[in-house]
Amino acid sequence: MTNTETLYCYIHPDRATVLRCNRCERPICTQDAIRVPTGYRCPNCVREQQKVFDTAQGHDYVIAFVVAAVLSAVGSGVVMLISGFFFGLGVVFLAPAAGVLIGNAVLSATGRRRSRGLFRTAVAGIIAGALPALALVSLPALIGLFAGGFSGIFGLLPAIWEVVYLFLAVPAAYTQISGMRLRR
Repeated sequence: MTNTETLYCYIHPDRATVLRCNRCERPICTQDAIRVPTGYRCPNCVREQQKVFDTAQGHDYVIAFVVAAVLSAVGSGVVMLISGFFFGLGVVFLAPAAGVLIGNAVLSATGRRRSRGLFRTAVAGIIAGALPALALVSLPALIGLFAGGFSGIFGLLPAIWEVVYLFLAVPAAYTQISGMRLRR
């Protein structure tokens, strides 16, 4: 018979456990254990490993926001011009392409450095860049709609296409910047 002592989780000392972090060897309970491809790790080791992949520097956030906002303003302006042709269906094809272009430009401008916060900052820049065009096409249409004109509803179509632009460009850019792969 073996003589084993009872291990207790280092985060929750009142919980007995048989698990150990496969990196630091500290005992962890099942609630704190995080499954990784090589076994289980404690939250501290996982957090330390994630920091290795965050390479963005402080100025990268400003650069990502500005580049994304300027290019999104251009892209949404193009959407505003195209929305009158083919009932706006050109937006469906051009918005994802604009998102990919914006994503690549942000990656180039930031030296391909990465961080989850950097990706979110770029998305905020895309949205901020599209807001002026959205306001420009929405306000006259809303005024016409509230004035009782039926044409106000049709006047909202460019605003709807601007929203479609955002819904298609933002995920395309985020996917491009974050390096997500949709297929293997």
